[in-house]
Amino acid sequence: MKLIIDIPEEQIKKSLEESKSIHEDEGEKGRSREMSIAKRVAYLGIGIALYVVLGCVMNIPLLANSHLQTDLGYIVFGVYCYLFGWMGVLVGAIGCVLESLLISGWFPVGWLAGQILIGIMCGIIYKRETNKIVHIVVTILAVFVGIAVIKTIIESVLYGIPLEVKFMKNFVAFIADTIPMLIGLALGYRLKREKIV
Repeated sequence: MKLIIDIPEEQIKKSLEESKSIHEDEGEKGRSREMSIAKRVAYLGIGIALYVVLGCVMNIPLLANSHLQTDLGYIVFGVYCYLFGWMGVLVGAIGCVLESLLISGWFPVGWLAGQILIGIMCGIIYKRETNKIVHIVVTILAVFVGIAVIKTIIESVLYGIPLEVKFMKNFVAFIADTIPMLIGLALGYRLKREKIV
């Protein structure tokens, strides 16, 4: 049994041209997606660098004879959590580790855990919720839980510091870190409104 299909030559050419067009469109989509990934990686690198520079160079001491200081890297952390969501977690986590290693040479386990929690909470809520009051409340709550609770517990256990002593220091750090985080959130609003990023 022989099957003969008679397809006009013009229809074959048209089908080939359509197929070629579809593959070209898919190629363009792939290139634009690659550009998007490259852009995200570039923004991530810039955010981490800004966090570390602001954290290392522009610290405002809070208490005499103490290492407590306002970390202006939180401005960048707030901007990135608002503009990029989850990418803010990476900026805050990698930024705090690099800053700590450069300044004091130690790996900040408690601070890292707190930063991850802050970034996840703020990154998710900032993307899902548009109400600015909710953003402010979540920012304060996230920094409190991340710094005054998580960081306190981890550092008390790891270093044998009494919980009440560590809590008081980290409560001051919570207040000092919340202010630049809120400034970063406000800056994120402005950047988004002006369509800069």
